Amino acid sequence: MSSPFLPYLPIKLIEAAFRNAPGSELSSGKLSSPESSAALAANTFGLFLNRPQDVPPLPNAEDCGWPAIDVGIEVCCRFPWPGGTHPWLDACVETSSHIIGIESKRYEPFRTKGQGKFSKAYWRDVWGDCMQPFERLRDDISSGTAEFERLDAVQLIKHAFGLRTQATRRGKRPVLFYLYAEPQSWPNGNAVAADARTVHRAETVEFAGRVASAEVSFRHCTYRQLLDVFRSSPSPKLMQHADEIRRRFSPL
Repeated sequence: MSSPFLPYLPIKLIEAAFRNAPGSELSSGKLSSPESSAALAANTFGLFLNRPQDVPPLPNAEDCGWPAIDVGIEVCCRFPWPGGTHPWLDACVETSSHIIGIESKRYEPFRTKGQGKFSKAYWRDVWGDCMQPFERLRDDISSGTAEFERLDAVQLIKHAFGLRTQATRRGKRPVLFYLYAEPQSWPNGNAVAADARTVHRAETVEFAGRVASAEVSFRHCTYRQLLDVFRSSPSPKLMQHADEIRRRFSPL
């Protein structure tokens, strides 16, 4: 079985991150799946694990205190209580002023999925005074007032709560960055329905509007936008990396 990671990346650092995370994605071979979202995110951001200063400002997040001073993949953002399950982000970029938690999606929005749920723990009074937009959306989803067909809004809200806790501990401003692919076809060659992509984009915009005034700032972009930024870099290495991600993973 070929490696799920591009050969020029710091593979030992990437593998160490996956060994420390739940899910056994490394040992189970899940990362080698042609639909693996984790593999796409790890390869995209793995380049920067030992060179964080080379991350260009992310699209729609240019105001976040660049340059980056640290980059991680498979990063846990713990809630303000011990025990239980805590959110894991696909990547995390830290600057002098911000913590940018990255949630990456590849094929997930275009599969049939069940509606996520919140446990009672998410109603604890621990989120501060400026997370009401996320709390209201949590309430609306739980009551059935708000529904999302393609966007995993429940997961994003959970990530926002965890990211807020992490940023508060570090004295920095939290940003939840939603990065998604818009593949034209499945690995078997069947087309991804165009209307599914349209609905997902619209729901992402709706979610952003619903939480716009919260302490955790929600930003979003496509892999096409991100790789265009990489491709326009003066760094030949970053330009090549964008081309390799496109060639290997076809996230557009």
